[in-house]
Amino acid sequence: MPEIFKKRIIELLKHADYEPAKLPQLAKALGVSSQNYPAFKLAFDQLRQAGHVVIGAGNLISLPSLAGQIVGTFRANPKGFGFVTPLEPSAHGDLFIPPKATANAMTGDIVAVKITQKGKRAGQMRCSGEIIEVLERAQNRLVGTLLKEPQGWLVQPDGSSFVEPISVDDVTAKGARQKDKVVIEILSYPTEKYLARGVIIEVLGKAGRYDSEIKSIIHQFHLPTDFDDACLEQARAAAAEFAPQHPRTREDVTGKVIITIDPPDAKDFDDAISLEKDSKGDWTLGVHIADVSFFVPQNSPLDAEAKNRGNSVYLPGKTFPMLPEVLSNGICSLQPDQKRFVKSVYLTYDRHGNVLSRRFANSIMCSTQRLTYQQADRTLKGHTKGIRPEVIELLKDMETLSRAIEKRRAENGMIHLDLPETELVMDKSGRVVDAHPADTSYPHTIIEMFMVEANEAVASLLDRLNIPFIRRIHPEPDALSMKNLAQLVRGFGYHLPRNPDRTAIQDLLAAVKDKDCSFAVNLAVLRSFEKAQYAPLHIGHFALASTHYCHFTSPIRRYADLLVHRNLECHLQSRLDLANDISAGLDLAEIGKHITFTEQRAEDAEDELTTVLILQMLSDKIGEELDCVVTGLTNFGVFAQSRKLGIDGLIRLTDLGPDEWKFNTSAHCIIGHRSGHTIRLGQPLKVFIVSVNVPARQLNLAPVKPLVKAPMQQSKSKPRKKKRKSKS
Repeated sequence: MPEIFKKRIIELLKHADYEPAKLPQLAKALGVSSQNYPAFKLAFDQLRQAGHVVIGAGNLISLPSLAGQIVGTFRANPKGFGFVTPLEPSAHGDLFIPPKATANAMTGDIVAVKITQKGKRAGQMRCSGEIIEVLERAQNRLVGTLLKEPQGWLVQPDGSSFVEPISVDDVTAKGARQKDKVVIEILSYPTEKYLARGVIIEVLGKAGRYDSEIKSIIHQFHLPTDFDDACLEQARAAAAEFAPQHPRTREDVTGKVIITIDPPDAKDFDDAISLEKDSKGDWTLGVHIADVSFFVPQNSPLDAEAKNRGNSVYLPGKTFPMLPEVLSNGICSLQPDQKRFVKSVYLTYDRHGNVLSRRFANSIMCSTQRLTYQQADRTLKGHTKGIRPEVIELLKDMETLSRAIEKRRAENGMIHLDLPETELVMDKSGRVVDAHPADTSYPHTIIEMFMVEANEAVASLLDRLNIPFIRRIHPEPDALSMKNLAQLVRGFGYHLPRNPDRTAIQDLLAAVKDKDCSFAVNLAVLRSFEKAQYAPLHIGHFALASTHYCHFTSPIRRYADLLVHRNLECHLQSRLDLANDISAGLDLAEIGKHITFTEQRAEDAEDELTTVLILQMLSDKIGEELDCVVTGLTNFGVFAQSRKLGIDGLIRLTDLGPDEWKFNTSAHCIIGHRSGHTIRLGQPLKVFIVSVNVPARQLNLAPVKPLVKAPMQQSKSKPRKKKRKSKS
């Protein structure tokens, strides 16, 4: 448990605006409750004993100063220089490594650095160094595009991590051709005079083709794909033995009206909804979740594989499931007119959406109808063709209850961010031909509200029973992040108190709704929050304003939910002793760390492939215009995001117009020195596509019209004065 607090303490102390404080002030800045203070204090003590934090005069806490030599992780810049992030956090942050001091290091390498210079820049201490040794190479295999150049065959690595091409020999050994996507193994690393050398070990296909790009993503992110024989054999046996006609001790709810609502291309339906109203006007919501734990026993081959994968990976046009499809798309999926085993959460509400009671059961159900979100939305708007009458009535009741729950949760402080997502339109070959904003119709909110309520109900039960379990936690944002947020939104003309609570953040988001700055403010709020993660630590979920929270509703695609199902099963069997035995045999903190990593890996892989596919489309549209909004400001340019495509591009300062542009960090804007013209986050910009570099994942943009006019040029020669004629 202390690991979560260790990370939060270090992040706060690394913050550029942090000023040394005492331990109680530190706890307050991180929003540590009295209940969690002992764990926080233990984490701090362990950091201090390890030398990661120091207590100075006046009991003020800070990170240690840099010694003469440090060890850290190197990241290269295309311009030849780089930075090293110390493995042991220090008060001075990352070290700058000049171009001639990188010692052949590549991005991700663990290196030893000698500090050569210390000084202040922009009011903050900055250190430079020289890499004296590469201690550990990050990887010796890369994916890239094979190119024939005058100096020989080169492979340009995919992504922005490795900027220099790699020389390869004997390309014919694997039958590789010009512009093939290949996997290479590095034989020798780059020097000041020579490029790295490698050998092709696999040809993935022609660069730019969908199948080749998918294979590239698999290699880059080390995504698990095929299941081994033991897993497949176990899955097939489970399917063959499935006997829904003999439900044993399960409640039979096959006669109820129960529906699923999912995206059009979904196949793994793991949640279904029923809803009934009694004579007193109270609602009983049934959230029915696929009982995956019935088919995947603990410590079985499938369990080990699911734990390793952590979650399903959803890429544009391709899915890598956590479980074999005979389970994920078969006997576990809540398909219409098929009897399925589920774990049911029954929540009784009054007409205001307040929970009156909770009940849990093992059930057998049969889905009445499968709907897409778009079908559900059309039905609620009166277009009911093809929808059963009882389903129409159910949908209307679901909307009524959802709005009551949403209102109650908002009043309790739930924060909703308005950050539109993009949906790609692909042809049969996998190429992106268009994109549009993803569907955000109200049925999405209906399902979200019901899932959140079920997750919360299960977590509350397990807490009451004192059963250790994997939670979904979202820490309260630290005070310095909130201070920076307040400064940023002040530039938009909005006010946030010094220590904003959830209500203040809700009011800010409501104030910017439908304004030009809405996207930028919502993005800034998101960036000021910590990421949600999996851990056994009981610190609640800040954004949902929930004290007890876990993931329970998607066990087909998330291992965390599968673990929680097993905890719930112990309660349903009245075997709490078994629950504690199960938890005792698991390192929940380590599992939480691992599945948080696999979740982030899946998101990164999806983002990477989405970027590649959009850039491929834009490479044929050089010169075309895009409607964008400013999403980032730096000392070298402006990042602007296409409203339609959701992809960021860079506008270099020199392309903004004839002026001397400077980034003002305190005012959060870029200012033209001569004209006084300012560029701020959230500002709309009409731009055109200057260039696209797919391997480097770069999109370069420029304003359609310069933002300022060129100054009037004065004549260099002074005008001559006319001689006056003398009066005669």
